[in-house]
Amino acid sequence: MIGAQVLTPQTMTVAWLCYLPMLLWAIWHCPWVELFTDPRRQHLLFGTVFALFLLWLMRRDFNSGVSYHFLGMTAVTLLLDWPLAIVGGLIAQLGMLAMGRQDLASLGVNALLIIVLPVLITEACSLIVERAQPKSPFTYIFCSGFFAAALTALLCLLIAMGVLWHDALFAMPEWPGDFVGYVWLIVLPEAFINGIIVTALVVFCPQWLETFNRTRYFAAPLKDDGDG
Repeated sequence: MIGAQVLTPQTMTVAWLCYLPMLLWAIWHCPWVELFTDPRRQHLLFGTVFALFLLWLMRRDFNSGVSYHFLGMTAVTLLLDWPLAIVGGLIAQLGMLAMGRQDLASLGVNALLIIVLPVLITEACSLIVERAQPKSPFTYIFCSGFFAAALTALLCLLIAMGVLWHDALFAMPEWPGDFVGYVWLIVLPEAFINGIIVTALVVFCPQWLETFNRTRYFAAPLKDDGDG
């Protein structure tokens, strides 16, 4: 998460102009009728938002104006699907804003980095997996869970550093080697946390995952006609 003090007003304005249309698009595509009529989906949404809020509260703040926390949006996207994931991420951000752990001016930048980007990457990986129509749920767990989370963390970190470098208000590390060392400390735990959550959901509560095709993954194998 990036503080407003290390971002230029131009960057924050552009970020808001990019984020608001995406947010409105997600709100438009949310299944509001099903959400209001299905208590199970309501509990999943509110429970996921609360868990996401707690995860973002467990962060490391630096005096330089940035903070580090796990994203968790890969599992949220697979659980709720992309429209509700974006809306749920916004609700969690508003909770951070209410507690003074988030700047309103930089909310657009952070929303693009920690909500929209992970949702887009996870949705893309999920669509690619669905087009391949694999029979093994391990393909879903690895590609949509572990791999998507790792790629999300890597791109989020690189884009955030690119934004900070462009605005030139943040003291960049003097040696690239110092930065590369932190990449593994961010990417691997993010992949592990999201992958474990997705694995647990597939095993114990697959009906909760909106992006999981239970009919195909858990279909009984066809018997060979030659078996006697």
